[in-house]
Amino acid sequence: MSTSLLDDWADWAPRLLDGLGLSLKVTGLSLAIGLTLGLVLALWSSAKRLPVRLPAIVLVEVGRGMPALVMLQLIYFGLPDAGLTLETFPAVVVALSLTTAAYTSEIIRAGLRAVPSGQLEAASALGMSGGDTQRFVVIPQGLRIALPTLMGFAILIFQISALAYSVGLPELLSQAYSVGAATYRYLDVLVLAGLFYLAVTIPASWLVARLERRLNRHL
Repeated sequence: MSTSLLDDWADWAPRLLDGLGLSLKVTGLSLAIGLTLGLVLALWSSAKRLPVRLPAIVLVEVGRGMPALVMLQLIYFGLPDAGLTLETFPAVVVALSLTTAAYTSEIIRAGLRAVPSGQLEAASALGMSGGDTQRFVVIPQGLRIALPTLMGFAILIFQISALAYSVGLPELLSQAYSVGAATYRYLDVLVLAGLFYLAVTIPASWLVARLERRLNRHL
């Protein structure tokens, strides 16, 4: 690696770091909103009443079946035709939140179903109501079981945030393309952008693996 390349990377790094910060912000907000909606959809899709369960299942299947890029284009370019215009940043957050909600609802639902039946029987023996059993027994333990998979999905959402480039949000990939357009050195700047992505995803993946091993020892 030449010294000149390292000097160029040092010059480009501040812009890419700004983009990385925006990518992380989009990811964090999308996960906060999407995981909350995912939990609601998981509970609704497991409900006994069909009028509650059926719409939740339909929303989940539509969200999982629609590519994240199509969802983003629909929110940003499609909603204005219906009289609702969103700025770039909220449009990206809404689109990724909906994608997150659809996928994590199934992850959470699987975790809720994995709670041992003995726990439910113990709650019933203690005279806990159905709502209290869900709130204090099923949901906490189900989320604990689903946590490693949810964290793995969070890494995927961080990677998917690069799709925001398609609507002009100045996140990491967009900043890299901007530098490439100005310098005509796309390979060099995209390699640097890739290293920034790896600097986040590799430690996060290691954390997920470690957490999964720890939880497996206690299950």
